[in-house]
Amino acid sequence: MHQVRVLAYDGVVPFDLSVPVEVFGRARLADGRPAYDVRVCAVTDEVRAGAVSIRAPHDLSALAEADTVVVPGVADLDSAVPGAILDALAATPARLVSICTGAFVLAAAGRLDGRRATTHWAAAAELARRHPAVTVDPDVLFVEDGPVLTSAGAAAGLDLCLHVVRNDHGAAVAADTARSCVMPLERAGGQAQFIAYEPPAPAGHSLQPLLVWLTHNLHRPLTLADIAAHASMSTRSLSRHFRDQTGATPVRWLNRQRIRRAQQLLEQTDQPVERVGSLVGFTSPTAFRESFRQVVGVPPRAYRAAFPPAPRPPRRS
Repeated sequence: MHQVRVLAYDGVVPFDLSVPVEVFGRARLADGRPAYDVRVCAVTDEVRAGAVSIRAPHDLSALAEADTVVVPGVADLDSAVPGAILDALAATPARLVSICTGAFVLAAAGRLDGRRATTHWAAAAELARRHPAVTVDPDVLFVEDGPVLTSAGAAAGLDLCLHVVRNDHGAAVAADTARSCVMPLERAGGQAQFIAYEPPAPAGHSLQPLLVWLTHNLHRPLTLADIAAHASMSTRSLSRHFRDQTGATPVRWLNRQRIRRAQQLLEQTDQPVERVGSLVGFTSPTAFRESFRQVVGVPPRAYRAAFPPAPRPPRRS
């Protein structure tokens, strides 16, 4: 039987800890036998997990038999993970799976160096900053890079664990497990569709006034020359400053802001999808659909179906 070990440590996120226990614990083979032997391991008998304390029945010696080791997320990115856990992760030959910010623990153990990985979208930039040897993809639900797999935040851990079940035992076992968990076997798109809209740039950036102006003019079909003229710069100088401060070209940055604004309109208004595209500066429905899918991972209509506008209250007579 495939041996799964789930690590527990002070500050672990309870939901992240429960996901692999539930998914792998529910998986059954065609003859009804359990597909996995799942055990929770910790350095100490009891760990603090948010509002609760958890007693782990096994210590780290149980990792010696592991085929898969799962690292749940940590609530505080600055909290110290026990050195014994980092040492065990660095040494184990087992397949490694992280849930959400568990990627920070894998990275601290050196297991993500030279690999592609993901984590919760709100922590992706910090993971890239702390561990420059890791290629961080903030837009996907999970990443499989050889024997190391990482997931985005919260429910994306379910997606990853079901993916592991399918890799190990086939689509039929994975589909039965998904039904048991009341989860779809696959979700369309990546975590980009769940990223909250953020202001274009914090105060203090030299481009901040320009970025604010751009967000107020998303409806206009602005070209690179238009943006440079407003900024009183050459297009070459503008592009250099944009890359330095935003990591993107002006046109790509503007396109992403248009899509983020479109997400807001799809969620908060009942405007037709084609009208939403024109309101954020796209000159054709086709261009809007293609750009939206590239950034968010799903087409605009699918996004609205997932995040429909709240119904309007009835008018008082």
